[in-house]
Amino acid sequence: MESAARRRLESIGRHLLPPRILSRDLHLNPVSLTESNAVGSSPVIIGGMILDIHAKPFTDPVPGTTKPGEVQYVSGGVARNIAECMSKLGTRPFMISAVGFDMAGEMLLRYWKSAGLSTEGILQSKSIRTPVVSIVFDSSGELAAAVASVEAVEKFLTPEFIKQFQSYICSAPMLILDANLHPKSIEFACQIAAAAGIPVWFEPVSVKKSTRIATVVNYITCASPNEKELIAMANALSSRKQFKFHCESTKGQRQSVESLFQMLKPAICFLLDKGIKLLVVTLGPDGVFLCIREWPRFKSHDLKSSKLDGLGRMSHEFVDESCSLKQNCTTISGQLGFKSYAFHFPALHASVVSLTGAGDCLVAGILASFSSGFDMMRSVAVGIAVAKAAVESETNVPAEFFLHNIAGEAKIILSGVKQLPL
Repeated sequence: MESAARRRLESIGRHLLPPRILSRDLHLNPVSLTESNAVGSSPVIIGGMILDIHAKPFTDPVPGTTKPGEVQYVSGGVARNIAECMSKLGTRPFMISAVGFDMAGEMLLRYWKSAGLSTEGILQSKSIRTPVVSIVFDSSGELAAAVASVEAVEKFLTPEFIKQFQSYICSAPMLILDANLHPKSIEFACQIAAAAGIPVWFEPVSVKKSTRIATVVNYITCASPNEKELIAMANALSSRKQFKFHCESTKGQRQSVESLFQMLKPAICFLLDKGIKLLVVTLGPDGVFLCIREWPRFKSHDLKSSKLDGLGRMSHEFVDESCSLKQNCTTISGQLGFKSYAFHFPALHASVVSLTGAGDCLVAGILASFSSGFDMMRSVAVGIAVAKAAVESETNVPAEFFLHNIAGEAKIILSGVKQLPL
């Protein structure tokens, strides 16, 4: 009975997820170091490893007094979260970061090693004060206040340190940068990637740091801002600062997806015109806008043709059955040219525990799926399903993923995808 159930569940997963990331136990755990990808096949992620201190009051916090609640230490940092999540989804990235020998650094590395992840690219020094972020939530799980001490990311992840791993970057299928890095380090890493023809994914991190795209936009292939980060990025590249965003609501109801898109459309078009090929605009409970000018190109030897052929056939059949996007998906997957496309992917209802890490897991789900040969439509659907699992977890990255659930939820998401006029 148990084996029959397992076969049925794995069969469901195969409709969407690559066979190599299915688990006999119906969830994924990090693979051992002996099974890790060799140099030349691993996405490279550069950015912060941060210890998050989560303070969750039982009732909404009140200024000037303490409130009963729970305080937890959680491994965090945008780049670290993406790397851990990608690993749990079967794609082993190479992480470049820095921590100290202090309590926070030891806690982060202890967890990292226990998950079977490599520390080869992680600088540890007594002169480093490990980045820490203290976060206070409200009773619904939304961020109420936070204080970040992450100067070490800028100070120690220098161009000189990054240069040591140039061979990893030059052989990677993609370079992922989080905007905690110093602008000079971001530019240096981008230049290495550009010289080798490696696509670059820019993760904005925050409204303030998202503006660091200004000096490197010509190198950026993909970016994953939320609404406010999108506007900040566009204004950082515009001399007139003409882009605005106002989240309007009526009687607790958020504005329609269509009106939200019309408000963000000028900034989206502006960034695509600046050369960014793909934007994943996160909208919280309203889902995701996927905006495409051109598909990112991977090196042919990094995505094996045999895997792409099999998954490609399954992909078109799946999309044909799930939503009325056959013509659009065929056009996008083929020769896109210079025409831009935009799609709205709906979010699914979630039982919110914590919202930190959800955006990072969305990006990780997209990258892990895309690196495994999926087209971007299915990759975004998987990413949203992975983000839902993160929202329902107390940690930034869930301890385990039930892939049959992710597969089923991704199908539901794809069935609700709508093309938008861009």
